[in-house]
Amino acid sequence: MEKLYLPLVFLFLCLSGISHIEALSFDVELIHRESPKSPFYFSTETHFQRVTNAIRRSINRPNYLKQNPLLPNDVESNVYANQGEYLMSYSIGTPPVKTLGIVDTGSNIIWLQCQPCNPCYKQTSPIFDPSKSKTYRYLPCTSNKCDSTRDTSCSTNRRKNCQYTIRYGDSSSSRGDLSLDTFTLSSTRGSPIRLPNTVIGCGHQNTLVFQGDGSGIVGIGNGPISLIAQLGPSIKGKFSYCLLPLFSQSKVSSKLIFGDNNDAFASKDSVSTPIIPDPDFYRLNLLSFTVGDTKVEFQSSSNGNIIIDSGTTLTLLPSNVYSDLESAVASAIPSERIEDPSGTLSLCYKSSTNLDIPIITANFDGADVKLKALNTFVEVSEGITCFAFIPSSFAIFGNLAQQNFLIGYDVTNQALTFKPKDCSKQ
Repeated sequence: MEKLYLPLVFLFLCLSGISHIEALSFDVELIHRESPKSPFYFSTETHFQRVTNAIRRSINRPNYLKQNPLLPNDVESNVYANQGEYLMSYSIGTPPVKTLGIVDTGSNIIWLQCQPCNPCYKQTSPIFDPSKSKTYRYLPCTSNKCDSTRDTSCSTNRRKNCQYTIRYGDSSSSRGDLSLDTFTLSSTRGSPIRLPNTVIGCGHQNTLVFQGDGSGIVGIGNGPISLIAQLGPSIKGKFSYCLLPLFSQSKVSSKLIFGDNNDAFASKDSVSTPIIPDPDFYRLNLLSFTVGDTKVEFQSSSNGNIIIDSGTTLTLLPSNVYSDLESAVASAIPSERIEDPSGTLSLCYKSSTNLDIPIITANFDGADVKLKALNTFVEVSEGITCFAFIPSSFAIFGNLAQQNFLIGYDVTNQALTFKPKDCSKQ
C-alpha cells in the first residue's frame, strides 16, 4: 500500500442523512497508480518494475485477507490503481479535508491517518485533525455499530468510545477511534455528495508503508460498516466499476459507479452469478475453466470457492486447479516455453505478435465469462509474457481478470454481473 491524491471540485449536495436519500446515483474517478495522470507516477520506474511490484502485492495479499477479517458500500467516481490497487479521492470533516484512499472490495472500513498519531506513516498532504472538524464525533461503545465487527473494542479511557484495530499480513497495523463525521465524495457528473454521520476509523497508531499525499482505505467490502453498507438503500445496495487495462496510457480513467446502472445490471450482454452470503468478502462459485475443448473442474462449495477482489492483480487458485489449468493453457499454445527471469510466474513465452493465447472461459455458476489475453497474461520483462495466475491456498479472482468488464455488485439481491466492455469508452 502506498501513496495517494486527487483534486476535488466542491458543489455540495446537502443531505440531512443518508437514510433519507432516495435512489441516489453518482460516480467517482478511479485512477491507476501507474498512470501518468496519477500523482504517484514515478517516471524513473520502468514498466516492468511496476509489473513486478503488482505481482509481489498479489502474492502477499492473501496474508492480509486471511489475517484481517474485514471490518465493518447512480454515484460514479474515478479510480486510481496503486500498483494493482485503485485509489479514490474524497474529503472528510467540516470544513472538508481532501485525501485519497485505496478503494478495496476486500476491506470493510473507511479509515485514514489522524492527528495526533504516534507512530505515523509518512504523509506529505495534511493529516486530518478531528479536533478541527465541527461534525466529528466519537462513536460510543453502546452503539450497535461498535458491536458489528470483529476488530473493534471499547476504550478504557473516560470517553468509553469504540476503537478499531486492523492488522495486515506484513505485521503492520492501524489502530484508532471508530467515529462519525461528514464524508464527501466528488462526482464526475459535477455535483459532490455530502454524507453526514459516516462511520470512519481515525488512525492514531499507524505502522504502514503509505507514502505521499494519501491516507488509508475506503472499504467497499461486504461488511456492516463498509461504504456500501452505509450508503445502503440510497444506492439500492448497488455499485459497479469498469477497470482500464493495467498500466494503460489512456487519458480516460476507470469509474466506480454507486447506485443503479442499467448498463451493468439490465444489459442483454450481461451475465449474472450469485454472491454467496459472507460477512466479509464477495464470494462466488467458480465451477470450472474452459480452454478450447478442455474443461478444468473447480469444486464448488455452499460457502463459495473464490472471492472477487479489486486489491489483487493476479488470479489465485488452489494448487490442483492451477496445475490443471496451466497444463491446458500450455497445450493450447504451440510456442516454446521459457523461464520467468524473476522465477515468480510459471508459464512464460517470448512476446511476439505470433503468440497465440487462447480464450479462457471462467464458468461461474450461471455466468460464462470469456477472458482474453489481457486478462490472463502479462508482460513481465522485455520480450517475455507470462500467465497471470498463480497457485495459492486462498482463491482470488483478481483485477487483471476483471479489466475491460463492467462489473456490477447487487448486494441487496446478492448477485454479481459481468458485461464485456471497452472501459476506455466510458
